[in-house]
Amino acid sequence: MEIKLRAYKTEDTQAILEIINYNILNSTALYDYNIRTYEQQKAILDDKIAKNFPVIVAELDGVVTGFGMYSDFRFREAYKFTVEHSVYVNNDFHGKGIGKLLLVELIALAKKQGLHTMIAVIDAENQSSVDFHEKYGFKTVGIIKESGFKFDRWLHSVFMQLILE
Repeated sequence: MEIKLRAYKTEDTQAILEIINYNILNSTALYDYNIRTYEQQKAILDDKIAKNFPVIVAELDGVVTGFGMYSDFRFREAYKFTVEHSVYVNNDFHGKGIGKLLLVELIALAKKQGLHTMIAVIDAENQSSVDFHEKYGFKTVGIIKESGFKFDRWLHSVFMQLILE
């Protein structure tokens, strides 16, 4: 089993959409309520690429098993060296090291782009994601209580940070 990482291609949009929509419907990994259309997801990915941010895909035997990306943390000019990242793995492929490969590659790409810090925003219920990020040097820098409401309950956002230099 060899997982390959590569740059996103338009043909990957449907597989990425399925991963995103699964998480919208079944988890608090995304605070969205409504599933996305193909056009919405493609526009999101195209926007990241147009801003010179990477979108990378993990592939196993020709099947997209996960993806990762980063983009603007906030939209003020002084934040231009800070990015917020996302890593998602197809639910059928958890525990195979795909998330690790994606995150390590995103960190390397961010360093290569001369960025200073990477932010993860994680739902507080997702302790496995918090633990995962800690393994790669991210530190919890804040918790915003009751910042989201999904599945009929208030959710807390954990902000984690990695200084890249």
